[in-house]
Amino acid sequence: MTHGPVVRTAALLAALTTVLALTVRRDDYAGDPGGLSWWYGAAWLLFAAAVWSLRTVPVGHRAALIVAGSVAVAATGLLAPPRTSTDAYRYAWDGRVQAAGISPYDHAPADRELAGLRDSWLFPTDPAQCALPDHAAVDGGCTRINRPTVHTIYPPVAEASYLLVNALSPGSARLKPLQIGGALCAVGTTLGLLRMLRRRDPDGTRGSVSGAAYWAWCPALPLEAVNNAHVDVLAVLLTVAGLGALTGGQGPGRPAIGRLRAASGGALFGAGVAVKLLPAAVLPAVLRRRPVTVLLSTAGVIALSYLPYALASHSSVFGYLGGYTQEEGYDDPSTRGRFALLRLVLPDDWSLPVTAAVLLAVTGHVLWRGKAERPWSGALLLLGTAFLLLTPGYSWYALLLVALVALDGRWEWLTVAAAGAAAYVTAPAAPDFPVPTTAYGVAACAVLAGGLLRRRAVRGAGRPEALSVERVNV
Repeated sequence: MTHGPVVRTAALLAALTTVLALTVRRDDYAGDPGGLSWWYGAAWLLFAAAVWSLRTVPVGHRAALIVAGSVAVAATGLLAPPRTSTDAYRYAWDGRVQAAGISPYDHAPADRELAGLRDSWLFPTDPAQCALPDHAAVDGGCTRINRPTVHTIYPPVAEASYLLVNALSPGSARLKPLQIGGALCAVGTTLGLLRMLRRRDPDGTRGSVSGAAYWAWCPALPLEAVNNAHVDVLAVLLTVAGLGALTGGQGPGRPAIGRLRAASGGALFGAGVAVKLLPAAVLPAVLRRRPVTVLLSTAGVIALSYLPYALASHSSVFGYLGGYTQEEGYDDPSTRGRFALLRLVLPDDWSLPVTAAVLLAVTGHVLWRGKAERPWSGALLLLGTAFLLLTPGYSWYALLLVALVALDGRWEWLTVAAAGAAAYVTAPAAPDFPVPTTAYGVAACAVLAGGLLRRRAVRGAGRPEALSVERVNV
């Protein structure tokens, strides 16, 4: 009886790992995105089956299975160079520029002033090696770096991580160290989630650790955090660590420890924001306990991380951020599929102000009604709502959302992450079909249905604790 569920779940994990390995080995994003979409779909289905099977595994075996699966799943992303994104080439370039003592915010990769730093693998002489449309010609050749004529967009802690990877990497390693770093962050986040979930369920009787599988086995990890080496996974690791610091060791009679934990949690949040801006969505949810300390430490770390780059740079340290928001259509809803669900029922010009109003209302709700002991619940509501309103087209943005699902247990929000993958990978295969609108519409319906079912379960049970993560996890 004990071995059957373990063997079945392990077999599903093996199938998931095999499909992910084959998916990563395919180089079909530009040539056959439709075919690649089927592989993505198979991976997500196997992920769902493995997580469902985990509910039958004895509690004492779950943590080991989750960690082993996390390592195996993450490792598949190391089997090939980045397949569906070229962001890692910019990471490598920014690290190389900083190693030469130059601020990454001062020059675009195509600038002649940096010609002496160009490696042949980043700047091939054969334009056929840079076939994507955003890889512009550079001095008779081309570059694998996207948007080579604009300054970097990445915040300072992200830039510091690129410099560190460059310093630790042999010259011939290229992007592999960045991918290995992504794998280490992914597995490290799994361990952090397990520690937090165990702290809430020390005897393991409620099976809380199972929620970590939502993160550990999610196809987004090997595909985006490892293979494409997106720095977002470092922001997730820091945010999860911040949540762990803020919610651990609370109790009466320990104000000094409470202040220290609030300060350290805020500092980790600040570092996460200085990697990618998305962790800022977590802040309203953590301000129910020692808000002044949290805000001051968060703002302090952000300011301190920017200071050395501001002193060393002649250009703005915000780089291409303003241009990026325009390019992605957030100031013009009629382009790039943004605000797709709102535009079904509202004029285009209303999309941005309505989104701002809704997010302000949700933020107010989280600040007023959020639970200090469960900040990830409010953070998931706020971040997930933002995704449904903005309908971003990049699947790696949802990595933080997946980690929040692991802590909170409301698995239906994973459909938002799957929708982002469909918008990014499947949409190019069906230009005449509203893939992002459909995918995010299905996700919104799943989230609403999940919420209604939980409310009905609470009314039927007659006790509020039915909503606890232990009751809704696998």
